[in-house]
Amino acid sequence: MLPGAAPELDDPIALSALQHAVYCLRQAALIHIERMWEENRFTAEGRVLHNSVHEAADHRRGSIRRVSAMPLACRRLNLAGTADLVEFRDGPDGETAFPVEYKRGKAKLHRADEVQLCAQALCLEEMTGRPVPEGALFYASTRRRVGVPFDAELRRLTEDVAISFRALVDAGRTPAANFRADRCNACSLLDLCRPKLARESAADFRNRAIQDALADTPRSDMP
Repeated sequence: MLPGAAPELDDPIALSALQHAVYCLRQAALIHIERMWEENRFTAEGRVLHNSVHEAADHRRGSIRRVSAMPLACRRLNLAGTADLVEFRDGPDGETAFPVEYKRGKAKLHRADEVQLCAQALCLEEMTGRPVPEGALFYASTRRRVGVPFDAELRRLTEDVAISFRALVDAGRTPAANFRADRCNACSLLDLCRPKLARESAADFRNRAIQDALADTPRSDMP
């Protein structure tokens, strides 16, 4: 299959959904099932970064052919999306694809970005019929690439996330909130998700509602 000729799929899962699902399954469901979205500074910076590289182009630099904004799809996992950049590197047996995903910020402790990149590799392997052993994440804050080998563990995690989220979409179910300060406070959906409310018991919620109602009730003058 020629680069850029991604197959048409029936209701595919977006590649970006896998990144969201690893970061927070509820966030992924709110975005990709309930179609909810809010932007904050972090998502705005990421959108500007991706807009700067999502202009389709195909050009060669030495032994490397660089294809930007390349459509991708994988029939086996029913995934589809667009790669920021795919470098096709000349080798003794032909070209080998090397996907590069652009991210704001810096490298994370979790594997959400790596899963999204690995999903691109799975698409490329199916589209080209050739193995894709590695790729890279480019972080804007450090202006550096971080190499990502697509080993068996990462491939297994990526496929598990794809299959699990597909089942969630088919069920149309949004998981309950689970507040984690390290992730929730940076999430653009914080006000829509309201994860802290899930930590309240029914009694706590009732007592707070009564207190709020009493606070809003005007007091009559005592004789």
